[in-house]
Amino acid sequence: MDWKAIKKSIPRFMGWFALMAASFVIKLIPYGLLNKFAGALAAFGFAVAVKQRKTALESLSVAFGENKTKEELSRIAKDSFVYMVKSGFDLLSMLDKPELLKKHVFFEGKENLDAALAKGRGVILVSAHFGNFPLALARIAQEGYAVSGIMRPMRDARVEKIFLEKREKYNVKTIYSQPRNTCVEQTIRVLRDNNIVFIPIDQNFGTAGVFVDFFGRKAATATGPVIFAQRTKAALLPCFVVRQNDDSHKIIFETGINLEEKGGSEETIIVNIQKLTGIIESYIRKYPAEWSWIHRRWKSKPNEGTR
Repeated sequence: MDWKAIKKSIPRFMGWFALMAASFVIKLIPYGLLNKFAGALAAFGFAVAVKQRKTALESLSVAFGENKTKEELSRIAKDSFVYMVKSGFDLLSMLDKPELLKKHVFFEGKENLDAALAKGRGVILVSAHFGNFPLALARIAQEGYAVSGIMRPMRDARVEKIFLEKREKYNVKTIYSQPRNTCVEQTIRVLRDNNIVFIPIDQNFGTAGVFVDFFGRKAATATGPVIFAQRTKAALLPCFVVRQNDDSHKIIFETGINLEEKGGSEETIIVNIQKLTGIIESYIRKYPAEWSWIHRRWKSKPNEGTR
């Protein structure tokens, strides 16, 4: 008997079961009360999820340790748990009710997106695992834009299937990050059709990425947006979704980023990925509870000779 496999399957089953339970509860609770229930559930999760809480506090210490007290870091961690639960509830409720999605998710700077598309070479929305970004993709597609997202499949195939079907309902196309060659081919095809690709670059990318500064520490970062922009001349457009005080969501399209050309291709990639990472960091600093602190962003360490 493979105990290691069984050990891994237990949390995945619990995650799937929690999703099914949440889907059932959402049908019983009026939308206006969901966020209050989410707050109570998040407080329970913060208390029992020892490993995730520890990771969140460690990550926050790396980012803000010299500037914030332990009490402030703990508050951000707790708020981030609340936002995660609220985001899950929003996905399960709004994606099944298009009228709710249109009512509670709005745009700022959409003229920047339209101007980028008018160039005719596609648009790369550079973002992060920040705010309710899956909800943003559905809302962008609901507005009539052809949008795809580069994503890693979830570890539990049952959960992945549920959310894939929800994305397909809104015609949000999924480009899986693996196999890499297929991902590259599909992304280039989408951009050359003058469509939109959403690429988050805020998670640890191991030895395949480049190391750039993120909160004052080197972090392994994906290079995809810059490489795709070099190959297709697609526009680079930072995009973030921010929860508002009334629990609506604002999708913000920044002005486009021009590639800064350096002496060599590798140097050009590093300089521009650093610029994009800096924009992501600025949003996290402004809205720290919106980011996923339970991810070990600085897990990979640069070695001598590493890019």
